[in-house]
Amino acid sequence: MAQKKVKGLGLCSGGLDSTLAALVLREQGIGVSWIAFETPFFSADKARKASINNEIPIIVKNITERYMPMLKNPPCGYGKNMNPCMDCHALMFRIAGEMLEETESDFLFSGEVMGQRPMSQNKNSLRYVEKNSGFDGYILRPLSAKVLPETQMEREGLVDREGLCGLSGRSRKPQMELAEKFGVRDYPSPAGGCLLTDEGYSKRLKDLFEHQENIETVEMDLLSYGRHLRLDENIKIIVGRNKKDNENLMCLYRQDHDVLLKMKSFPGPVVLIPNGAGSDGVQQAASICAGYSKVPKNESVEVCVIRPEGQKEIIVTPKPNSEVQDLLIP
Repeated sequence: MAQKKVKGLGLCSGGLDSTLAALVLREQGIGVSWIAFETPFFSADKARKASINNEIPIIVKNITERYMPMLKNPPCGYGKNMNPCMDCHALMFRIAGEMLEETESDFLFSGEVMGQRPMSQNKNSLRYVEKNSGFDGYILRPLSAKVLPETQMEREGLVDREGLCGLSGRSRKPQMELAEKFGVRDYPSPAGGCLLTDEGYSKRLKDLFEHQENIETVEMDLLSYGRHLRLDENIKIIVGRNKKDNENLMCLYRQDHDVLLKMKSFPGPVVLIPNGAGSDGVQQAASICAGYSKVPKNESVEVCVIRPEGQKEIIVTPKPNSEVQDLLIP
Protein backbone atom coordinates (compact mmCIF):
# COMPACT_ATOMS: atom_id res chain seq x y z
CA MET A 1 0.00 0.00 0.00
CA ALA A 2 1.40 3.40 -1.01
CA GLN A 3 2.37 5.68 1.86
CA LYS A 4 0.20 8.77 2.24
CA LYS A 5 1.98 11.93 1.12
CA VAL A 6 2.66 14.43 3.90
CA LYS A 7 0.82 17.72 3.37
CA GLY A 8 1.11 21.15 4.93
CA LEU A 9 -1.42 23.99 4.86
CA GLY A 10 0.23 27.41 5.03
CA LEU A 11 -0.91 30.92 5.81
CA CYS A 12 -0.09 33.06 2.79
CA SER A 13 0.22 36.83 2.68
CA GLY A 14 1.67 36.75 -0.81
CA GLY A 15 5.00 38.08 0.41
CA LEU A 16 8.41 36.53 -0.11
CA ASP A 17 8.56 34.85 3.30
CA SER A 18 5.34 32.87 2.91
CA THR A 19 6.44 31.83 -0.58
CA LEU A 20 9.85 30.65 0.61
CA ALA A 21 8.34 28.70 3.52
CA ALA A 22 6.20 26.73 1.07
CA LEU A 23 9.10 26.10 -1.31
CA VAL A 24 11.39 24.89 1.50
CA LEU A 25 8.77 22.27 2.37
CA ARG A 26 8.01 21.39 -1.22
CA GLU A 27 11.73 20.73 -1.75
CA GLN A 28 11.38 17.90 0.78
CA GLY A 29 8.57 16.34 -1.24
CA ILE A 30 5.86 17.65 1.08
CA GLY A 31 2.59 18.64 -0.56
CA VAL A 32 1.87 22.29 0.15
CA SER A 33 -1.23 24.41 -0.23
CA TRP A 34 -2.13 27.84 1.05
CA ILE A 35 -4.96 29.64 2.75
CA ALA A 36 -5.30 33.42 2.57
CA PHE A 37 -7.74 35.67 4.37
CA GLU A 38 -9.62 38.84 3.52
CA THR A 39 -11.29 41.53 5.63
CA PRO A 40 -11.95 45.23 4.98
CA PHE A 41 -8.42 45.82 6.33
CA PHE A 42 -6.40 43.56 4.05
CA SER A 43 -6.93 41.64 0.83
CA ALA A 44 -5.65 38.38 -0.64
CA ASP A 45 -4.66 39.86 -4.00
CA LYS A 46 -0.93 39.34 -3.44
CA ALA A 47 -1.56 35.80 -2.22
CA ARG A 48 -3.56 34.98 -5.35
CA LYS A 49 -0.69 36.22 -7.49
CA ALA A 50 1.87 34.20 -5.49
CA SER A 51 -0.30 31.11 -5.92
CA ILE A 52 -0.27 31.50 -9.70
CA ASN A 53 3.44 32.33 -9.90
CA ASN A 54 4.49 29.34 -7.78
CA GLU A 55 1.79 26.86 -8.81
CA ILE A 56 0.62 26.36 -5.23
CA PRO A 57 -3.12 25.77 -4.66
CA ILE A 58 -4.82 28.42 -2.55
CA ILE A 59 -8.06 28.83 -0.62
CA VAL A 60 -9.26 32.39 -0.01
CA LYS A 61 -11.69 33.09 2.85
CA ASN A 62 -13.38 36.28 3.95
CA ILE A 63 -13.21 36.22 7.76
CA THR A 64 -14.74 39.62 8.58
CA GLU A 65 -17.54 38.15 10.70
CA ARG A 66 -15.10 36.34 12.98
CA TYR A 67 -12.46 39.07 12.83
CA MET A 68 -14.54 41.98 14.12
CA PRO A 69 -15.22 40.71 17.68
CA MET A 70 -11.49 40.06 18.11
CA LEU A 71 -10.57 43.48 16.68
CA LYS A 72 -12.86 45.31 19.06
CA ASN A 73 -11.37 43.57 22.10
CA PRO A 74 -8.06 41.81 21.37
CA PRO A 75 -6.89 39.91 24.49
CA CYS A 76 -3.27 40.90 23.83
CA GLY A 77 -4.08 44.50 22.94
CA TYR A 78 -2.98 46.58 19.98
CA GLY A 79 0.35 47.44 18.44
CA LYS A 80 1.32 51.03 17.65
CA ASN A 81 -2.07 51.70 16.02
CA MET A 82 -5.21 49.52 15.83
CA ASN A 83 -3.27 46.42 14.75
CA PRO A 84 -3.90 43.40 17.01
CA CYS A 85 -1.09 41.42 15.36
CA MET A 86 -0.70 38.56 17.83
CA ASP A 87 -4.41 37.87 18.25
CA CYS A 88 -4.88 38.32 14.50
CA HIS A 89 -2.29 35.61 13.79
CA ALA A 90 -3.80 33.31 16.41
CA LEU A 91 -7.24 33.69 14.83
CA MET A 92 -5.86 33.00 11.36
CA PHE A 93 -4.15 29.82 12.53
CA ARG A 94 -7.35 28.78 14.32
CA ILE A 95 -9.41 29.14 11.14
CA ALA A 96 -6.73 27.44 9.05
CA GLY A 97 -6.54 24.60 11.60
CA GLU A 98 -10.26 24.01 11.24
CA MET A 99 -9.53 23.16 7.60
CA LEU A 100 -6.80 20.59 8.20
CA GLU A 101 -9.17 17.67 7.80
CA GLU A 102 -10.95 19.16 4.78
CA THR A 103 -7.65 19.77 2.98
CA GLU A 104 -6.21 16.43 4.14
CA SER A 105 -3.26 18.32 5.62
CA ASP A 106 -1.07 17.11 8.49
CA PHE A 107 0.09 20.46 9.89
CA LEU A 108 0.05 24.23 9.51
CA PHE A 109 2.93 26.47 8.52
CA SER A 110 3.74 30.12 7.93
CA GLY A 111 6.56 32.32 6.67
CA GLU A 112 7.16 34.02 10.02
CA VAL A 113 10.81 34.72 10.80
CA MET A 114 11.85 34.91 14.43
CA GLY A 115 12.97 38.43 15.33
CA GLN A 116 11.94 40.01 12.04
CA ARG A 117 9.29 42.06 13.80
CA PRO A 118 10.45 42.74 17.37
CA MET A 119 6.96 42.83 18.92
CA SER A 120 4.95 40.22 17.02
CA GLN A 121 7.64 37.77 15.93
CA ASN A 122 9.81 37.25 18.98
CA LYS A 123 9.95 33.85 20.65
CA ASN A 124 7.31 34.71 23.27
CA SER A 125 4.94 36.14 20.68
CA LEU A 126 5.24 33.13 18.39
CA ARG A 127 4.53 30.89 21.36
CA TYR A 128 1.51 32.99 22.38
CA VAL A 129 0.07 32.69 18.88
CA GLU A 130 0.51 28.91 18.82
CA LYS A 131 -1.00 28.36 22.28
CA ASN A 132 -4.01 30.56 21.50
CA SER A 133 -4.64 29.16 18.06
CA GLY A 134 -6.13 25.94 19.40
CA PHE A 135 -3.61 23.95 17.33
CA ASP A 136 -0.62 23.89 19.63
CA GLY A 137 1.94 21.47 18.27
CA TYR A 138 0.72 21.62 14.69
CA ILE A 139 2.37 24.89 13.59
CA LEU A 140 5.70 24.92 11.76
CA ARG A 141 7.78 27.98 10.84
CA PRO A 142 10.09 26.51 8.17
CA LEU A 143 12.27 29.62 7.82
CA SER A 144 13.15 29.76 11.53
CA ALA A 145 12.63 26.14 12.59
CA LYS A 146 16.26 25.54 13.63
CA VAL A 147 16.20 28.42 16.12
CA LEU A 148 12.84 27.34 17.55
CA PRO A 149 11.96 24.24 19.60
CA GLU A 150 11.57 21.03 17.63
CA THR A 151 7.99 20.43 16.59
CA GLN A 152 5.90 17.29 16.72
CA MET A 153 6.04 17.04 12.93
CA GLU A 154 9.83 16.94 13.01
CA ARG A 155 9.94 14.41 15.84
CA GLU A 156 7.54 12.12 13.98
CA GLY A 157 9.60 12.34 10.80
CA LEU A 158 6.90 14.07 8.75
CA VAL A 159 9.35 16.92 8.18
CA ASP A 160 13.14 16.74 7.98
CA ARG A 161 14.50 19.33 10.40
CA GLU A 162 17.85 19.36 8.59
CA GLY A 163 16.10 20.60 5.45
CA LEU A 164 14.57 23.56 7.27
CA CYS A 165 16.14 26.98 7.91
CA GLY A 166 17.38 28.85 10.96
CA LEU A 167 16.75 32.46 9.97
CA SER A 168 16.37 35.16 12.61
CA GLY A 169 16.60 38.93 12.79
CA ARG A 170 15.55 41.74 10.49
CA SER A 171 18.05 41.31 7.66
CA ARG A 172 16.45 40.34 4.36
CA LYS A 173 19.69 39.09 2.81
CA PRO A 174 19.13 35.38 3.67
CA GLN A 175 15.65 35.50 2.11
CA MET A 176 17.07 37.11 -1.02
CA GLU A 177 19.61 34.31 -1.29
CA LEU A 178 16.88 31.69 -0.85
CA ALA A 179 14.77 33.43 -3.47
CA GLU A 180 17.70 33.23 -5.88
CA LYS A 181 18.13 29.54 -5.12
CA PHE A 182 14.47 28.78 -5.87
CA GLY A 183 14.32 31.10 -8.86
CA VAL A 184 11.76 33.39 -7.24
CA ARG A 185 11.99 36.85 -8.82
CA ASP A 186 8.48 38.29 -8.87
CA TYR A 187 7.45 39.18 -5.33
CA PRO A 188 6.19 42.31 -3.54
CA SER A 189 8.23 44.51 -1.19
CA PRO A 190 8.04 43.53 2.49
CA ALA A 191 5.93 46.60 3.36
CA GLY A 192 2.73 45.54 5.08
CA GLY A 193 -0.66 45.84 3.38
CA CYS A 194 -2.79 46.02 6.53
CA LEU A 195 -4.78 49.23 6.97
CA LEU A 196 -4.80 48.69 10.74
CA THR A 197 -1.13 49.68 10.86
CA ASP A 198 -1.92 53.06 9.27
CA GLU A 199 -2.17 55.85 11.86
CA GLY A 200 -4.84 57.91 10.10
CA TYR A 201 -7.02 54.92 9.28
CA SER A 202 -6.71 53.64 12.85
CA LYS A 203 -7.86 56.95 14.33
CA ARG A 204 -10.92 56.99 12.08
CA LEU A 205 -11.69 53.37 12.93
CA LYS A 206 -11.36 54.08 16.65
CA ASP A 207 -13.78 56.98 16.30
CA LEU A 208 -16.24 54.70 14.47
CA PHE A 209 -16.04 52.07 17.21
CA GLU A 210 -16.61 54.72 19.88
CA HIS A 211 -19.74 56.14 18.23
CA GLN A 212 -21.42 53.19 16.58
CA GLU A 213 -22.34 49.69 17.76
CA ASN A 214 -23.38 48.02 14.50
CA ILE A 215 -20.95 48.68 11.66
CA GLU A 216 -21.33 47.56 8.06
CA THR A 217 -18.37 46.61 5.88
CA VAL A 218 -18.98 49.61 3.60
CA GLU A 219 -18.54 51.96 6.56
CA MET A 220 -15.06 50.55 7.16
CA ASP A 221 -14.28 50.86 3.46
CA LEU A 222 -15.21 54.55 3.65
CA LEU A 223 -12.48 55.15 6.23
CA SER A 224 -9.90 55.08 3.43
CA TYR A 225 -11.28 58.10 1.59
CA GLY A 226 -11.75 61.82 2.15
CA ARG A 227 -11.66 64.09 5.16
CA HIS A 228 -13.70 62.78 8.09
CA LEU A 229 -15.42 65.33 10.33
CA ARG A 230 -17.56 64.53 13.35
CA LEU A 231 -20.36 67.06 13.78
CA ASP A 232 -21.78 65.46 16.93
CA GLU A 233 -22.13 62.07 18.63
CA ASN A 234 -24.45 60.80 15.90
CA ILE A 235 -23.31 62.59 12.74
CA LYS A 236 -20.09 62.16 10.80
CA ILE A 237 -19.48 63.53 7.34
CA ILE A 238 -16.88 62.59 4.73
CA VAL A 239 -15.62 65.29 2.36
CA GLY A 240 -13.90 64.25 -0.86
CA ARG A 241 -10.42 65.73 -1.23
CA ASN A 242 -9.99 65.14 -4.94
CA LYS A 243 -11.57 63.51 -7.98
CA LYS A 244 -10.55 59.99 -6.91
CA ASP A 245 -12.07 60.49 -3.44
CA ASN A 246 -15.28 61.80 -4.98
CA GLU A 247 -15.52 58.78 -7.26
CA ASN A 248 -14.96 56.34 -4.41
CA LEU A 249 -17.50 58.07 -2.19
CA MET A 250 -20.04 57.85 -5.00
CA CYS A 251 -19.30 54.14 -5.43
CA LEU A 252 -19.75 53.43 -1.71
CA TYR A 253 -22.82 55.67 -1.30
CA ARG A 254 -25.88 53.69 -0.17
CA GLN A 255 -28.96 55.32 -1.66
CA ASP A 256 -31.27 53.82 0.96
CA HIS A 257 -29.12 54.78 3.98
CA ASP A 258 -26.97 57.83 3.34
CA VAL A 259 -27.27 61.49 2.40
CA LEU A 260 -25.15 62.77 -0.48
CA LEU A 261 -24.29 66.44 -1.03
CA LYS A 262 -22.93 68.04 -4.19
CA MET A 263 -22.41 71.63 -5.34
CA LYS A 264 -24.95 72.71 -7.94
CA SER A 265 -23.12 75.46 -9.86
CA PHE A 266 -19.50 75.44 -8.69
CA PRO A 267 -16.72 72.84 -8.67
CA GLY A 268 -16.53 71.22 -5.25
CA PRO A 269 -16.36 68.03 -3.26
CA VAL A 270 -18.81 65.20 -2.83
CA VAL A 271 -19.90 65.06 0.83
CA LEU A 272 -21.33 61.88 2.27
CA ILE A 273 -23.29 61.58 5.51
CA PRO A 274 -23.30 57.86 6.39
CA ASN A 275 -26.68 56.83 7.79
CA GLY A 276 -28.07 60.31 7.17
CA ALA A 277 -28.88 63.26 9.44
CA GLY A 278 -31.68 65.66 10.34
CA SER A 279 -32.18 69.04 8.69
CA ASP A 280 -29.77 70.88 11.02
CA GLY A 281 -27.00 68.34 10.42
CA VAL A 282 -27.55 68.45 6.66
CA GLN A 283 -27.49 72.28 6.72
CA GLN A 284 -24.16 72.24 8.58
CA ALA A 285 -22.73 69.61 6.24
CA ALA A 286 -23.83 71.64 3.20
CA SER A 287 -22.07 74.74 4.56
CA ILE A 288 -18.90 72.70 4.99
CA CYS A 289 -19.30 71.30 1.48
CA ALA A 290 -19.52 74.84 0.11
CA GLY A 291 -16.53 75.89 2.20
CA TYR A 292 -14.36 73.32 0.44
CA SER A 293 -15.66 74.34 -3.00
CA LYS A 294 -14.60 77.04 -5.48
CA VAL A 295 -17.46 79.36 -4.52
CA PRO A 296 -16.42 83.01 -3.86
CA LYS A 297 -16.00 83.86 -0.17
CA ASN A 298 -19.21 84.74 1.72
CA GLU A 299 -21.41 84.20 -1.35
CA SER A 300 -24.60 82.19 -0.77
CA VAL A 301 -24.75 79.09 -2.93
CA GLU A 302 -27.02 76.16 -3.75
CA VAL A 303 -26.10 72.66 -2.64
CA CYS A 304 -27.89 69.56 -3.94
CA VAL A 305 -29.07 67.28 -1.13
CA ILE A 306 -29.85 63.71 -2.15
CA ARG A 307 -31.77 61.77 0.50
CA PRO A 308 -33.32 58.29 0.28
CA GLU A 309 -36.70 59.96 -0.20
CA GLY A 310 -35.59 62.33 -2.94
CA GLN A 311 -33.47 65.31 -3.99
CA LYS A 312 -33.72 69.02 -3.29
CA GLU A 313 -31.50 72.13 -3.26
CA ILE A 314 -30.75 74.25 -0.21
CA ILE A 315 -29.02 77.63 0.00
CA VAL A 316 -26.09 77.97 2.40
CA THR A 317 -23.20 80.29 3.21
CA PRO A 318 -19.82 78.57 2.94
CA LYS A 319 -18.17 77.75 6.25
CA PRO A 320 -14.44 78.58 6.10
CA ASN A 321 -12.07 75.64 6.48
CA SER A 322 -10.46 77.36 9.47
CA GLU A 323 -13.75 77.03 11.38
CA VAL A 324 -14.01 73.25 10.99
CA GLN A 325 -10.49 72.19 11.93
CA ASP A 326 -11.59 71.09 15.40
CA LEU A 327 -14.19 68.77 13.81
CA LEU A 328 -11.62 66.82 11.80
CA ILE A 329 -10.86 63.24 12.75
CA PRO A 330 -7.09 63.08 12.04
